[in-house]
Amino acid sequence: MTILVIITLILSITLLVVWLRSRQAVRADYIRTYLFPQGIFAKLQARRPELTLKDCQLTARALRQFFLAYLKSGCQLVAMPSQVADDLWRELTLHTQHYEAFCNKAFGRFMHHTPAVVLGSDRQNNAGLRRTWRYTCIDENIDPLRHTRLPLLFALDAKLNINDGFRYMPNRGALRQNNDRMDSSGGDGSGVSIYYGEDFSSTSYDGCTDGLGDSSSGEGCGDGGGGDGGGGDGGGGD
Repeated sequence: MTILVIITLILSITLLVVWLRSRQAVRADYIRTYLFPQGIFAKLQARRPELTLKDCQLTARALRQFFLAYLKSGCQLVAMPSQVADDLWRELTLHTQHYEAFCNKAFGRFMHHTPAVVLGSDRQNNAGLRRTWRYTCIDENIDPLRHTRLPLLFALDAKLNINDGFRYMPNRGALRQNNDRMDSSGGDGSGVSIYYGEDFSSTSYDGCTDGLGDSSSGEGCGDGGGGDGGGGDGGGGD
């Protein structure tokens, strides 16, 4: 291989990397400024009458953060950690043509909807949640492995006091500082289950940390998350 061929190859690879980064930046900007279909907040409020317009706007911001996580992950599987953001995501998917056009412009592919979940026995869902945790933390300049606060998407259900929502705390120490009534189910003494950001970097659920992007995740975990992830409704400026 001649020097000229090597230089040409290096230049081609460099230009490709620059182009890919530029395309992702354009798509990320589109997601951040995306305006959702007229009246979608009214439909969300029909599902959740307790929500104010300001609450709907905050939910839209959290859903955009979820879409950005999907984009930044390279369109790998991401899982939804918020019930109310999932409601808004579902409403967007009902605008079929609009949602398809959004996906094409935001991701270059269709993003399928998956229901909101928490860490459990399903390794693929766990990997998707860890991936969502990683990229939403990065979005807010939070260290995914050493954190003292939650990204918006994980804090949203508790912040809006969603009845069937998923309540997250950064870690168990944070809960103890705020509430001394720890119960045996891992809740706060009120019967409400609490989930912890620190568990995303732990192997206690399935022996892996697939999706987090941590070098300690180990080999052979196999999350099966290399395909499409998420897909459904979304929120934004009404």
